[in-house]
Amino acid sequence: MKQYTLSLLLLLLVGLLPMKADNITVDGTSRSYNVIVPKNLGENRPLLIFCHGYNQDANWMQNNEFKNDNVSMEAVCDTAKFVCVFPNGIDKAWDTSGNRDINFIKAIIEKMFTQYNIDLNRVYLGGFSMGGMLTYTAINKLSDVVAAFVSCSGPSTVTPKTGLRPIPLLHIQGTADNFSNVQPALNPWIKHNGCSTTDRVISNYNGFSGAKLHIWGPGNDGVEVRLIELKDKGHWICKERQVYTGKEIWNFCKKYSLNKTTPNVKITSPATGSKHICFAPKDELAFPDITITATADDPNGTVEKVEFYDGTTLLATCTTKPYKATLTTTTTGKHTLKAVATDNDGETSTATVEVTLQAPTSTLTLSTDFKEANALPAGWTTYDSSERRTGYSSGYTSGCRVLQFTGSSKGFNYGLYIRNINGNAHQGWAKYGLSNAGTTLNLAPGHYTLKYKICNWNMSDFGAVELGIEKRTGSTAIASQTYMPNINIGNVASNNFASPQQQTFEFDVTDQGDYVIAVYSAPSGWSDCIIGQLILTVNSYLPTGIRSTRHETNDNRLYDLQGREIDHPTKAGIYIKNGQKILMK
Repeated sequence: MKQYTLSLLLLLLVGLLPMKADNITVDGTSRSYNVIVPKNLGENRPLLIFCHGYNQDANWMQNNEFKNDNVSMEAVCDTAKFVCVFPNGIDKAWDTSGNRDINFIKAIIEKMFTQYNIDLNRVYLGGFSMGGMLTYTAINKLSDVVAAFVSCSGPSTVTPKTGLRPIPLLHIQGTADNFSNVQPALNPWIKHNGCSTTDRVISNYNGFSGAKLHIWGPGNDGVEVRLIELKDKGHWICKERQVYTGKEIWNFCKKYSLNKTTPNVKITSPATGSKHICFAPKDELAFPDITITATADDPNGTVEKVEFYDGTTLLATCTTKPYKATLTTTTTGKHTLKAVATDNDGETSTATVEVTLQAPTSTLTLSTDFKEANALPAGWTTYDSSERRTGYSSGYTSGCRVLQFTGSSKGFNYGLYIRNINGNAHQGWAKYGLSNAGTTLNLAPGHYTLKYKICNWNMSDFGAVELGIEKRTGSTAIASQTYMPNINIGNVASNNFASPQQQTFEFDVTDQGDYVIAVYSAPSGWSDCIIGQLILTVNSYLPTGIRSTRHETNDNRLYDLQGREIDHPTKAGIYIKNGQKILMK
């Protein structure tokens, strides 16, 4: 047993990416989910979506109902190499009669195809309790995109619609459950599939005396209806080693695939969730042109065309490879970019990504994204001299990440923790706006203020923190400031601590371009800091028509852009002399 547990632990450590929490906008509402993706997933691998019960959530489903000491859904995913998604219902419930959550499931499938190139012929759907009820509802609405369905303790009165294809169906149920009488729910599907109404029964299933397997079929197209009956089990997921629900779901579903004839289409660029932030006068916004590229093929014919849309606006129609289009716009907000592939039979498929263009009127509060413990927010990149992390990502239990503070008195609820393991200068940092994090921060010439609250995490003697504004290309610093914290939280998230005093860092931008906000912990071993507040504000822009500057030597009669007299300027920047702006070098 110890050897088995150790092997499993090693498998989880080396085989899986961290569990990722993510979200997607569906019908105007932001919806969230957890996703498990094995390393070395490969191309065209299956997808399983499993929905939680009433008054539960994705974390509970994944970390409680699908885990025990012997096996976990992560291990099943890693062995079989498939993606598993645990969605979150609204208010911990599901819409089992309308299309709200049907559209959510469709959107998850599209996004998983865009991100991980899952096999659209091998998408599977299941759920527990109310999630199982949703699964039955989805059969009549998603049979064209889901190959097989699974309900665990989910009662149903749904019957097959006319013309529905044969449906592979697995139901898992405890005999002590309030909803234990599932035979009436299965009979319509047994009949619809053309299966024999007499079941084949395997007692002591998998050597487990409390389990009995009922099999109806194979019927039309070789499909089966199966029931795993668990003696004296109540309303919960079975996690015994002999009958582990996660393995049973996979072993049933993996036999089935859709005979898909619609084209495959995938947007390869930009990445979904990309954001472009531009500080500039309203009439001078400088959003970049966004090139949209896609791949498309058809399993039983040819792709006739790929159309690209920004929402409902047609951007381009491509009839030959490469499939690409360009979005040129200054319209702020979320843009849903779509690629619609049409094949020679007139069948279509759609791929979508979301891109945000943001133009702050004066202020951007970066710390509002510090709202999920053990995650790294989108737009951020961290490095601790050993590991580089890029947001959005989650599932971290150590290292650079967002921490949630729970003391009865605390300076802030969440903060971004960074550290420097080896102690070398600039080897422990957090940066906002690097290209690999999917966010661009473009600043027009002007005078800016960065407001911040920073403390130390586990440095009783305190450690200085350096803040910098750097060019995105080349990482050249245009301004920097060093701050010595006077609050140390004490290495425990439940400790009480006062709010650090808000600090200000003023700087000038002389050239419009893409910049990075950088925070460095002290150049000493295991130095650290907690960023609790970070707010970027533009105080003034250079008016149009006076951006050309001339070089002057130092002069005592100088003023900064806020009108304050500067006796001896100590840094390069834009100053005012005799009513004119000049550039001091």
